[in-house]
Amino acid sequence: MFRRTFLTRQFLLYVGGGVLSALVDVGLMRLLLGAGAGLWTATSCGFVAGLMVNYAYHARLTFGHGGSGGALARYLCVVAGNYLLTLACVGAAQALASLPLAGKLLALPLVAAVGYVAGKHWIFKPQ
Repeated sequence: MFRRTFLTRQFLLYVGGGVLSALVDVGLMRLLLGAGAGLWTATSCGFVAGLMVNYAYHARLTFGHGGSGGALARYLCVVAGNYLLTLACVGAAQALASLPLAGKLLALPLVAAVGYVAGKHWIFKPQ
C-alpha cells in the first residue's frame, strides 16, 4: 500500500507543490520584513499567500480537480488538523527532550502524508 500511495508521480507533484508553497510563504515574509512590515503581519501574509498557492496548485496540478467551495472548506479542515498535529509533535518533543525543532521536523512528513491522502481521497475527490 505504501508504494502504491506514496511512490507515484502524483505524490511527487504533491511534494513539489509543498516546496513551491513554502518558497512563496518564506519569500513573501522576507520581502515584507525587508520593506519594514511588522513581524506578525509579514508572517501572516506569507502564510496566507503560501496557503493560497498550495490550494490552487494541488487543485489544478496534483489532483486535477479545479477546486470548489466544498473542496476549499475540506482543505481548510485538513490544514487545521495538520496544524494541531504539528503543535502536538512540537509540544511532545519539548516535554520529552526539550527539542521543539525535532518535533517540527517529525511533523513535516506526517503532515505531508495526511495532506496527500486527504487530498486524494477526500478534499479533491469528486462529490
